[in-house]
Amino acid sequence: MTSGRETFPGPIHRRTHMTDNSTEKIPTEEECHELMARHSMLPNIVEHSLQVMRVSLAITDNLKENVSVNRDLVIAGSLLHDITKTRSLQTKERHDASGASLLRELGYPDIAEIVEQHVIIHDLNLDGEIEEKEIVYYADKRVMHDTIVTLEERVHDLLQRYGAKEEIRELILKNREQVLAVERKIAGFMKIDIHRAIQAIV
Repeated sequence: MTSGRETFPGPIHRRTHMTDNSTEKIPTEEECHELMARHSMLPNIVEHSLQVMRVSLAITDNLKENVSVNRDLVIAGSLLHDITKTRSLQTKERHDASGASLLRELGYPDIAEIVEQHVIIHDLNLDGEIEEKEIVYYADKRVMHDTIVTLEERVHDLLQRYGAKEEIRELILKNREQVLAVERKIAGFMKIDIHRAIQAIV
């Protein structure tokens, strides 16, 4: 790459992702960075997204050999999950919903689904195969700003920042239980301990 950015090559755990019987269009890492710039993502949100990608890949690249996920979709979903977060700081819109809407308009429906469910997974199937949206959702919960942290540290930060209202506190704590359930599911598909895999990139 000419930009000098760190890239993460690796053909491990690739599959063709299908939507409506056609190959899903996934932007390259370079195209993701162009989208991030086009939508004026603040530098700290860009750094957060890069860290989420690193955690997502620490998981993806340590899945068991018979596990199939689309690595390119994980990368794009990680980089673009907060694509409208910057503007939401002014508009107060839900950035998961507006980000998903934007990406559908751009022709990326599978990435839109990841973005739409990176705050809370609405159709979680704990008994099914591992999904890209679960990896990005979990990775996002392990990154506080641009630092990789434990789940408890992340939850404490969310409670401090957003937990003034009781109903919001309840939602954060309820989501914590979902994160732990997703963690257990992902761990079952990995060939090494999930915490060791993430610790290796800290």
